[in-house]
Amino acid sequence: MSAARKHTALPKAQILIEALPWLTRHNGKTVVIKFGGNAMIDDELKAAFAQDVVFLRQAGLKPVVVHGGGPQISAQLDKQGLVSEFKAGLRVTTPEAMDVVRMVLAGQVQRELVGLLNEHGPLAVGMTGEDAHTITATQHRPNIDGELVDIGRVGEITAIDTGAIQALLDDGRIPVVSSIARSADDNHVYNVNADTAAAALAAALNAETLMVLTDVEGLYEDWPNSDDVISRLTAAELEKLLPELSSGMVPKMQGCLHAVRNGVETARVIDGRVQHSILLEIFTDEGIGTMVVPDAQPDAQGES
Repeated sequence: MSAARKHTALPKAQILIEALPWLTRHNGKTVVIKFGGNAMIDDELKAAFAQDVVFLRQAGLKPVVVHGGGPQISAQLDKQGLVSEFKAGLRVTTPEAMDVVRMVLAGQVQRELVGLLNEHGPLAVGMTGEDAHTITATQHRPNIDGELVDIGRVGEITAIDTGAIQALLDDGRIPVVSSIARSADDNHVYNVNADTAAAALAAALNAETLMVLTDVEGLYEDWPNSDDVISRLTAAELEKLLPELSSGMVPKMQGCLHAVRNGVETARVIDGRVQHSILLEIFTDEGIGTMVVPDAQPDAQGES
């Protein structure tokens, strides 16, 4: 057998070697991932997401998953004959609707995700922001046309306690957090925007990276005239763009801004419709999606 014969598996080795600098850079670092959009609904994307998160864990990173569940909540409210109403992009949440939100997030979406992750080993532990006072909130009253409006059990985060999550990470587990919080004022349970919760947790955990899965390729430079994606921008550049963004992107990009202004090294918005987009973003030279970096960071740092 010729020693020079080309092995068909050689490209696999090259791919692994390309990942080496990123494996070295991210080893031991915490990464917070906001799970949402199509990736939550499509079975193949869900399975690929679970594989990616477990891969991160086995590669020496410390992933934390934060999830909402908008489509599942709407479906369950419909089933129970409760109307889904939105004001200022937020779901009006009556006490009855809050019971459904809690049941769907903690009892359905979270359980399914924990199950998918645990197909690969005893790794994932589900919890909500209520557990161990991880997330504390107060009632959020959005300003609509100059007036503060009561939209029910929608929460604004007032405090984060990372103790329980940190203990799970130190034990080699993958925390899966539902974006529900309890109030210290009135002891009510509140529905918290999952993008906002992920960003607040990333900052409090001193995470290296916040990753937000979306149903778009990233932040577009000149939508709808062009589908060119901005691959990298600073916090100041993002702040200037915020007023022009579509309502669905606002909490995601505000979350990215909050994260990088509070100690997180990079925040990335990536396309959750692409299988293994998390691995492509973290472990390849090109990266995909849009990366937000702090203002002080020099351009010489390079991509990813």
